[in-house]
Amino acid sequence: MRRSRFVAVAVPLAAAAALLAGCGSDSGPVSAPASSPATSSTSAVAPSSETSAAESEEYPSTSTPPSLPPPYIDYTEWVQTAVGPSLQIHPTQAGRTVTGDGTQDEAWSEVLKLSPNADTPGMRAQFDCHWTFARLVDPNKPSWNLEPGRPVVSQSEMIATRCNPGFAEE
Repeated sequence: MRRSRFVAVAVPLAAAAALLAGCGSDSGPVSAPASSPATSSTSAVAPSSETSAAESEEYPSTSTPPSLPPPYIDYTEWVQTAVGPSLQIHPTQAGRTVTGDGTQDEAWSEVLKLSPNADTPGMRAQFDCHWTFARLVDPNKPSWNLEPGRPVVSQSEMIATRCNPGFAEE
């Protein structure tokens, strides 16, 4: 199965490389400079059927983007607003774009390390909603604001209220 993914990725990449080889040149295809076997230190060889698993790892699948390392949360701050206390969560650039299993849990863990009193009913649900949807809708929003005074609601209600159940976003 690993081999078929390599072929599926390698064929389009080879076609793209061939297309790009002529870019920026009006004189036609560019050929590689000649070198003698004694002076050449590298060669491009496609993996053979005898390619080991370790060697094929050099050609990772493009179906899953690499995960960005933490931290995902830069800082948090409690502020007083017209609707009451609000925890403003300021994500890092990695926190705004990372994907992958466990990253959301890791980010919530970082929030709790920075603001242990955030662990109240409804706050995790608001965070999860922001992590899942606010990052897509408004990826450059300066902060994700969670309010402990918001009611605990179903996931569908949380989505319908754009992560702000009970009352408008402050």
